[in-house]
Amino acid sequence: MNSILIVDDTAFTRHVLRSIFETLGLHVVAEAASGEEAVRNYCLYKPSLVTMDITMPGMNGLTASRKIMELDKDAKIIICSAVSRHDTVIKAIQAGARDFIAKPLQLERIEWAVQKVLGTGVDIRRRDRHVKQIAEVLV
Repeated sequence: MNSILIVDDTAFTRHVLRSIFETLGLHVVAEAASGEEAVRNYCLYKPSLVTMDITMPGMNGLTASRKIMELDKDAKIIICSAVSRHDTVIKAIQAGARDFIAKPLQLERIEWAVQKVLGTGVDIRRRDRHVKQIAEVLV
């Protein structure tokens, strides 16, 4: 089963992402609120995928992504950030991100990115049962 590490300094965003991943049938193994915590949790859990915010207290998401890539060149990281300027997206890709999702988060965009990065499909019937729940969380 694919495992996910969610990294965002905002508890609400972590909650939304956890709900989305669980709806897609993915297992969230850990969460982190800072870049330092992200690197520690990556080493501890070796997740299949990391979602990473950029702007966080302490070590930012770009630096954390670079450090994770130094530890594991095959790490799969998706940046999820409200900062979506062209130069920021380029820096994210240079840091090792496989994809970039601009906030606000959208279920279909997250699903597409996960499928692309992990090379897997999701259980559409399971997803459809929970779309309404996620929509309520996002509102």
